[in-house]
Amino acid sequence: MAVKLRLKRMGAKKRPHYRIVAADARSSRDGSFIEIVGYYHPLLTKDNISLDEEKVLKWLNNGAQPTDTVKSLFVSVGLWNKFKVAKPKAKKAKATPKAEEAPTKEVKKAPVKPATAKTVPAKKPATRAKKSEK
Repeated sequence: MAVKLRLKRMGAKKRPHYRIVAADARSSRDGSFIEIVGYYHPLLTKDNISLDEEKVLKWLNNGAQPTDTVKSLFVSVGLWNKFKVAKPKAKKAKATPKAEEAPTKEVKKAPVKPATAKTVPAKKPATRAKKSEK
C-alpha cells in the first residue's frame, strides 16, 4: 500500500484550513485516512502550521511520500532538513566471493555488412475476375 502525506481540506466555503494526514494514495482527497499528523491554517498570519514531528518522521522513515505542497510546508518549518540528516543511509550490498571470482565474458559483436541497394520488382495491380454470366 502506497502511503502519502497530504492535505485534507476542512472548513467553510472560502475559509479553508487543512489537516495534514497520512493516507492511502488511492483514496480521495477528503476521503479516508490513516492518521492525522498536523494542521495547516493558511489564513492565519502566525502559527499557521502545527505538526507532530514524531509522527511525521515515523511516516517518512517508513516510506510515505509527501505531496509537493506538504513537502514545502515541511521545508518552511525545518522538518525536511531534520529528516534528511537523520535518514539512515542505505548499506552497500556485499559482493559474494563467487561473483568476484567469476571471469567476465567478452561479448563479440557480429560485423555489420554494408547495406546494398536491391531493386524490388514492381507489383502488378490486382485485378478482379469477372463473373461469368448465365
